[in-house]
Amino acid sequence: MNIKHGMILAAGLGKRMQPLTLKTPKPLLEINNITLLERAINLLINHGVQEISINVHYLPDQIQSFINKKKYQAKITISNEEDLLLDTGGGVLKGTQNFGDNPFFVINPDTVWSKGYSEELKSLEISYLKNKNPTLLLVNKKLSIDPSFQGDFNLNNEKITKDDDNQFIFTGLQIINRDILIDEKSKVFSMNKVWNKLIKDKRLQGLESNQKFYHLNTFDMYKKILSLNIID
Repeated sequence: MNIKHGMILAAGLGKRMQPLTLKTPKPLLEINNITLLERAINLLINHGVQEISINVHYLPDQIQSFINKKKYQAKITISNEEDLLLDTGGGVLKGTQNFGDNPFFVINPDTVWSKGYSEELKSLEISYLKNKNPTLLLVNKKLSIDPSFQGDFNLNNEKITKDDDNQFIFTGLQIINRDILIDEKSKVFSMNKVWNKLIKDKRLQGLESNQKFYHLNTFDMYKKILSLNIID
């Protein structure tokens, strides 16, 4: 495939996962003996991504040590936000400074990424390359194991919209380019701010995932997911 760059968002504090995250950063929690971070890395590398940036803030030395011990077939660099947590948008802008004008994946390791997502990465890239608009992988909230999840967006003919009855959840995977970020005047900003502008301009695309959606947002949800014996 054509997209060779990826960014993994690993700088969160993981407060809702305590006590598990008191001594371990959330991306290093395991499902089926595979860390959440490694699942994200493997998904990108198996797709053909050759350069990955990972932002860190909370317990950054543990993530750096984890990467150092692995022999991944990709160049992996750490974007350190130890002094100032930059939120999702600011973190991506800082962490992708060496990506130039190339489009790249952004992936959130809070989702349990399995091999089943491999084909959806291919489809996401095809969709992006066809229209050259930022493209998000969404899932119908009916496929989430967490019934409390509210929808983030709606999806109509691959165009993302928002209204009072949003049916789709953002999975945590998108393809973007730095040009949608560089006009932000603050170092600290959320991707939600960027998405809202794109929706207003009718430039935000979406692709629907068919995967069951497993997302670690609380300690209780982590225990529930562990009990399900997910097949990778």
